[in-house]
Amino acid sequence: MRKPLWINGQWVEGSSWRTLRSPYTMEEIAEIAQADEAQLNRAVEAAAAAAKVMRKMPAHERASILEKVSAALTSRREEAARIIALEAAKPLKTALAEIDRTIMTYKFSAEEARQLRGEMVPMDAAPGGDNRLAFTLREPIGVIGAITPFNFPMNLVAHKVGPAIASGNTVVLKPASQTPLSAYLIAELFDQAGLPAGALNVVTGSGSTLGNLLVEDPRISMITFTGSPAVGTAIRNRAGLKRVTLELGSNSAVIIDTDRNLDKIVERCVTGAFTYQGQVCISLQRIFVVGEDLYRRFTDEFVKRTGNLRTGDPLSMDTDLSALISPADVSRSLEWIGEAKRLGATVAAGGQAEGNVLRPTVLLNVDPRAKVSCQEVFAPIVLINAVKSVEEAISLVNDSDYGLQAGIYTDDVHAALHAAESLEAGGVLINDIPTFRVDHMPYGGVKMSGMGREGVKYAMEEMTERKLVIFNRN
Repeated sequence: MRKPLWINGQWVEGSSWRTLRSPYTMEEIAEIAQADEAQLNRAVEAAAAAAKVMRKMPAHERASILEKVSAALTSRREEAARIIALEAAKPLKTALAEIDRTIMTYKFSAEEARQLRGEMVPMDAAPGGDNRLAFTLREPIGVIGAITPFNFPMNLVAHKVGPAIASGNTVVLKPASQTPLSAYLIAELFDQAGLPAGALNVVTGSGSTLGNLLVEDPRISMITFTGSPAVGTAIRNRAGLKRVTLELGSNSAVIIDTDRNLDKIVERCVTGAFTYQGQVCISLQRIFVVGEDLYRRFTDEFVKRTGNLRTGDPLSMDTDLSALISPADVSRSLEWIGEAKRLGATVAAGGQAEGNVLRPTVLLNVDPRAKVSCQEVFAPIVLINAVKSVEEAISLVNDSDYGLQAGIYTDDVHAALHAAESLEAGGVLINDIPTFRVDHMPYGGVKMSGMGREGVKYAMEEMTERKLVIFNRN
């Protein structure tokens, strides 16, 4: 199967082709077109021309297109999930959950398209403002350059494309090299829904080449990127006056300060640590348990439940974890586990790989200098350390270059409020894991976790300009 580029409402042959392989079996899935500079220029040119059409399209028409995409994806739910399982090695039941979230994200986008509004400004609140009527408009900024990662190839595309279309912008989408088939399916659905030609263009190819060209092209008004801090920093440095939204990951942590409903807490933490092999920006990577007795009981139950997880073929509904996205990530993860052991950590579960599948790994008593603690592991590895107090735990959570989301389980309302104020993160979850996200909430981080916010309404605010209109009635 060959998948060409999607430019200006047409399938376009690439300048070259790349073989896409399954991360689980390493078998060939498809041949993917690779865009060159000229083809990317065509995509940007098409998006710039379509921006004039989208700018004038009524909100109800934009909403209708998004509703049709949501409905079409619902009817092709199993097919779409299978594509994700094949190209990303995401276990099928997890891929189905992603499709359900993607359907909802486009629904939210349709709803917000109808709700996009400005506000009245009370000019007479200031001397000299008498007899003036003022209001603001929200206007699309133009062409959005969207660069998306492999780990949520449908829903993170939806979090960029949905708000962009809802607010009247156009998009040039560069999906991750490992997960282009998901993006091409979405392009097909938007075309069938009646989106004007050029309003959504999908180009695949070298991330460094195409990404740099998108960032530097003066016709691009905004870059929205999800990926590594190194690439995000480079984008920010090259973007000039372009608007930029960056979601750059984390080493998310949770504090355990209660044993009430311990079974439920452990179950949630196992889910947060190992869903999609830990390849989630808000995957639970660090657990700090207050008190030695609670630490022992929590750890024993956590290790037991980890041992019940099933690894294997992502196309099986029985599989909990499958292959990491690349053999290089397996090697890196094993090296990081080895470093943690040399620094004194104990491997309580996992620690070995079978092919490209890394067994879910639990590390105890991990030195905070170890990479598995202070960097983003993006693998099924979690550390559990004992602490003496919530205050100590907060200090350890904050001892990080990242700050996307953090959580605390506690029965003490004062401890909860203190954590909410003190944890350095874009989101604080009380009595839940930091891996929680629904698709209309504001989502983003501080420090090296990025800048700007996603969540449909909040992304639309980033993708629109506020224009002030004043009538002088004097």
